[in-house]
Amino acid sequence: LMFTLSLLLGTTITITSNHWIMAWAGLEINTLSILPLIAKSHHPRAIEAATKYFMTQATASALVLFSSMTNAWHTGQWDITQMTHTTSCLILTSAIAMKLGMVPFHFWFPEVLQGSPIITGLILSTIMKLPPIALLYMTSHSLNPTLLTLMAIMSAALGGWMGLNQTQIRKILAFSSISHLGWMAIIIPFSPKLTMLNFYLYVLMTSAIFLTMNTVKVLKLSTLMTSWTKAPALNTMLLLTLLSLAGLPPLTGFLPKWLIIQELTKQNMAPTAIIISLLSLLGLFFYLRLAYCATITLPPHTTNHMKQWHTYKPTSTLIAISIVMSIMLLPISPMIPTIL
Repeated sequence: LMFTLSLLLGTTITITSNHWIMAWAGLEINTLSILPLIAKSHHPRAIEAATKYFMTQATASALVLFSSMTNAWHTGQWDITQMTHTTSCLILTSAIAMKLGMVPFHFWFPEVLQGSPIITGLILSTIMKLPPIALLYMTSHSLNPTLLTLMAIMSAALGGWMGLNQTQIRKILAFSSISHLGWMAIIIPFSPKLTMLNFYLYVLMTSAIFLTMNTVKVLKLSTLMTSWTKAPALNTMLLLTLLSLAGLPPLTGFLPKWLIIQELTKQNMAPTAIIISLLSLLGLFFYLRLAYCATITLPPHTTNHMKQWHTYKPTSTLIAISIVMSIMLLPISPMIPTIL
């Protein structure tokens, strides 16, 4: 409880701060409070994941501090929104990419997620991404669009390609997170609010999937095949949530992709929009594979795992709400342009 509260405190400090040192302090509190949650199981892999996480986050925090100090040195400003020095902006972009796990700083993320428990993995994929995205949002007007577009396309490509041959569900979700970050990064110089919308919907869908996996206690594709007998209704909903995360209409996940492609076309970046849309097909393949294993591979099949008993354990309200929202939010799309 203490670590979770300090994690929320760190996130809140970073989001509400106006001064670079406060933002940096919030990021540090965040990093230090998630470490015990990663290493909780005392398994060698968990300890390794915590060490990898600490080293990358410490490097990224040092870079954030360095870029803000360079900016303050040249402009006399510690204000987050006043990032005007070009070199500082480039260093900041790479630091935040390292914090988020975007390509080319993505190597730590799948490993850390694989070594963490499922709920910690959920926190790493959702809440821990909020402070860096908030910093990107606040500095979006001064970032370099070319660099962000390059990183975004590489993230979408690598997140899709590297997720193809994975069998561990947490690693698949890590690569899915990397490709979604590509979609968020590509639009941030042009429409930061659209990035935030994409992030919120991504958090919603990922939470639904992680909580479902936690309920049916599944970590690998081979055990996912036997989970149908455990909770048939939940698995049916998991199928739809996975398709929503892949961005298929008429589900929620289609909404941010649709708006982002529309905005990129307005900015005369139609080729970029086409490339990133085609790269999201790679992600669709492994979501379909997960969905296939969860719902379509019914017994008899040749997996040597024990069948689980069907237990009538009530599904938590949180899962129900997040799954329903992950599937049915597309009709609110006409309302979105009025907010943006």
